[in-house]
Amino acid sequence: MHEAAATLSEALAGADAAFVAAPVAALPQAVATVLEAAGRDCVVSDVGSTKRAVVAACGEPRFVGGHPLAGAETAGVEHARADLFDGATWYLTPTPEVEGMLYERLHHLVTGLGAQPAAIDAAAHDRLLANVSHLPHVLANVLVAQAAASLKDESLPATGPSFRDATRVAGANSGIWTDIYLSNRDALIAQIDETVGRLHDVRATLRTGDREAVTAWNDAAAGDRRRLLEADLAGGPVHELRVSVPNRPGVIAQIALELGRQGVNITDMALYPAADMREGVVALWVRGDEPADRAAALIGSLDLPVTRP
Repeated sequence: MHEAAATLSEALAGADAAFVAAPVAALPQAVATVLEAAGRDCVVSDVGSTKRAVVAACGEPRFVGGHPLAGAETAGVEHARADLFDGATWYLTPTPEVEGMLYERLHHLVTGLGAQPAAIDAAAHDRLLANVSHLPHVLANVLVAQAAASLKDESLPATGPSFRDATRVAGANSGIWTDIYLSNRDALIAQIDETVGRLHDVRATLRTGDREAVTAWNDAAAGDRRRLLEADLAGGPVHELRVSVPNRPGVIAQIALELGRQGVNITDMALYPAADMREGVVALWVRGDEPADRAAALIGSLDLPVTRP
């Protein structure tokens, strides 16, 4: 134990900052250990997906909770990427006890990694993430369990892109996600209850057979989704473009290169091949009103049909 502490102190000697990565249940103790070993001028942060527990346990002037919104369902060093944090929102949860100079240093460090730091209260962070991150994982798990149960005595059909998209995160690493669910369970339960209520409302609407009400409900969802995409849940307009493409070599590179040549950055993209693999749809997300308009025009000039959901 003493040897491990000495080794950690040596590793942190002269360090300006230290980041702690561990399952969220282990973070309070891990952060405390690093704070004990770090120098007086070393700012310490973490990268956990929930913030209240670690912030409450480590109310120390050198600690600032953090959560970069980056990564994927893949794991392991073989999936490491140099551009992981480029353009990513990185939440920071400073408390009144945090030293101003250390917070400024951490802010500059996060920016230097290519991310966009955003200050947020720990409780507000956990409520937000319960809604837009943790609840989607719960729903994905429920959807795959329901589908598997209902189809257990039948041959499994080909699944469409809507099911694949909605369940992409199902069964995420339990070594990480069990702690996330439990550490944020009160906020997550509140969101589950809200979802159950909304599902009951939809059920009641469907039961009436009221076509106008069903259409209004569906149209409202389209408008809500558009507003969320434009807000990017963290500021800055993001627009989705969907491009119908033939299955031929180089078509994706053609789109990307054409947009790149004209200075349009693709924030994210996803590919949805048709069942016969002869064609498909490319979903592109572009940040900014004018770049999105320009991207649509450029793609159209390539004789590829493009729509904006």
